[in-house]
Amino acid sequence: MKLFAFTLIETSHTSMEQLAHELTTEIKNKYMADATVELKGYEGFTVIEGTGRQSRFSVNLQADVFYQFLAGVVADWVIAEVEEQRLRHLIIHEFHYEKEEDIGCILSYFQGEINEDNSEALEMLQRRKCKISTALCQLLKANPDLNIDGFIKFRLNEYTEELREVIEYAVDEFLMDRQYKEFISLLQYFVYIQEAKVPFVHLLHKGGNEFMLLDDKMEPVDTSESNTTLTMELLEKDINFEDVIVSTLISVSPKLIYIHTREPSLQIIQTISQIFENRVELCTYCFLCHNLDRSAVSDYNEV
Repeated sequence: MKLFAFTLIETSHTSMEQLAHELTTEIKNKYMADATVELKGYEGFTVIEGTGRQSRFSVNLQADVFYQFLAGVVADWVIAEVEEQRLRHLIIHEFHYEKEEDIGCILSYFQGEINEDNSEALEMLQRRKCKISTALCQLLKANPDLNIDGFIKFRLNEYTEELREVIEYAVDEFLMDRQYKEFISLLQYFVYIQEAKVPFVHLLHKGGNEFMLLDDKMEPVDTSESNTTLTMELLEKDINFEDVIVSTLISVSPKLIYIHTREPSLQIIQTISQIFENRVELCTYCFLCHNLDRSAVSDYNEV
């Protein structure tokens, strides 16, 4: 008996073969020789047809279980093979980004979230799969002959809305990152055209958001007379790092900055390194760091 027939017209030949392969593998693993899958090519379209033993699939309950299983396999294929095309369509036609570079960047924010350590992203992935499989299962119970391309285009409104929300978030991240890079470039130029006022300074990271700035004589840098107005105007952006530290360093304009820190990957450290480029040297341990450690122990003992 015929169990299902999936017609594909617009889907690429490679994707058709992939779907046929996945259906064949999964059905064989679950139903052994009770069901088979065949890929049939016609002029202008392809049909993936599944057949099964009458005795195994004649009971309605068994058929319902089979269609749920089948819908899950197709949903995995949609996410793996079709989802990026749907995302690209939304990015171009609804968010109006046409440059391949921009589209690739936006997609990377979305794809970068999908990993084993991101439980929220995996939950979103499972939710999208559920929306596809639920919609497909309902259709298969009513009619197991289905046009897959039409199903994806016209029957997955909830799934498409989920993709739209995901892309909206990715676009926001893309714009923020682009703004951040443009801002860093502006500060880099500002530093480049500015003459060095002091030979070097020490920026001591005492932990968390606490920093200390020392001059070449190991004295705290006095910035009370520095002209920080322009710098602070530049820094009045919606950027996530400590404006005061960057403003002070730009105002002091050292030829070299020694950053003493145990957390070189911290965002503010990375930002300073980006802005001042070859003027920055990172120190992970020296006598200043040693004194900082002693100070931290002293503070801890006083608690």
